[in-house]
Amino acid sequence: MNKKEVLEIQSMPAASASYGKPPYRFIDREYFIVSYQGDPELIKQAVPEPLVPDGSNTVLYEWIKMPDSSGLGSYEESGVVIPCTYEGEAVNFVAQMYLDNGPAILAGREIWGFPKKWARPSMRIEETETLTGTLDYNNIQVALGTMPFKYETLDHGDMVKAATKTNVNLKLIPDVDGTPKVAQLVAYNLSDVTIKGAWTGPAQLHLIPHINAPVAAIPVQKINRGIHFNADITLPYGRVLFDYLG
Repeated sequence: MNKKEVLEIQSMPAASASYGKPPYRFIDREYFIVSYQGDPELIKQAVPEPLVPDGSNTVLYEWIKMPDSSGLGSYEESGVVIPCTYEGEAVNFVAQMYLDNGPAILAGREIWGFPKKWARPSMRIEETETLTGTLDYNNIQVALGTMPFKYETLDHGDMVKAATKTNVNLKLIPDVDGTPKVAQLVAYNLSDVTIKGAWTGPAQLHLIPHINAPVAAIPVQKINRGIHFNADITLPYGRVLFDYLG
């Protein structure tokens, strides 16, 4: 391979790219989000400067089911998101993500800096009435969320605004000698959002401490509400919001 051919390779390994080229289109992407109150000091510790927690002491624990994802396949995901601000703009900091799909882990980490690790999330309807989310890491359950199924309808316009809010990841890639090669805050906005259904209602969330899946690092103090929605969504490329090496 000559230099031009090398630079045209989508991703490692050169013999067979690990994932397809973005943007990725998600059909029937389903969310279950539990909003809760956490300790402000613990929230602050989890958020990298120059992001600032938004002062609401809110943490979002979420499950996402993605049955039809272009370039990535079918998989599920679970993780922790913290509402913040950056230079006055409201953003969401994606603190932890756990999923069961190799191409999505590799693409997410290498392109956008998503904090993805391999685990076994699951979102499902139990006994026809309870929306249920679980996360198993190393065969141990570390998260359990529940909410009544389709309890109260939400305005679709409000959900489009929420879904297209700026999200931020901390992208960290070391050089061959272990020193930082990439240290960035990467921003992205989901686009072409079509909400197919959206609901809210009471919810419960149980988080279990685990050293390699610290979803319980910010313990639940009070549940705000649950949110459940289904949408078609596009994930485009991101942009560098802040460069720690610049």
